[in-house]
Amino acid sequence: MSLKYAVLAALLEGEASGYELSKAFDVSLANFWPATPQQLYRELERLAQDGLIEARVVQQERRPNKRLFTLTETGRSELGAFAAEPPRRPAALRDEFLIKIQAMDGTDPEVTRELVEERLSWARGKLARYERLRDRLLDGRTEEQYLAEAERIGPYLTLMGGIAFESDNVRWCERVLVILRRRAPLS
Repeated sequence: MSLKYAVLAALLEGEASGYELSKAFDVSLANFWPATPQQLYRELERLAQDGLIEARVVQQERRPNKRLFTLTETGRSELGAFAAEPPRRPAALRDEFLIKIQAMDGTDPEVTRELVEERLSWARGKLARYERLRDRLLDGRTEEQYLAEAERIGPYLTLMGGIAFESDNVRWCERVLVILRRRAPLS
């Protein structure tokens, strides 16, 4: 899959500037499809050239003019066709950190412990952000109420996946730290 479909899916939420889309990627899409602002802006240009999105310029005083992007019917149709296709292949985890853990034997155990603690802190931070986003989406409603009333549930379902992923990361890191403490040489 390319960034193309992630951008089109983000625009299902409505008209947005490149900056707003970049923030949306940071908050909601980064858990499964990260993109740098530069990649995002290049993709927006391609999508506009291909007629999948439209851009309009908003004049601003004291700031540069802003471009707002919306899905075209062609873009909506192509995104719908993409969503209906089965994935080409199952997701594959590629994580440099796990290679470091695989190769940890024979290295300084303290360095490994620090790496795991850093990953744990990062996962807890992401999990907290996802939970805050979930609380904003639910806005006092139960999950069942939200799912019954919401116009779109796809963003909530992917958020649930991000929460599950980071929760698993937290549990795994905590378990690894227990194992590393048990194996620490007695001094």
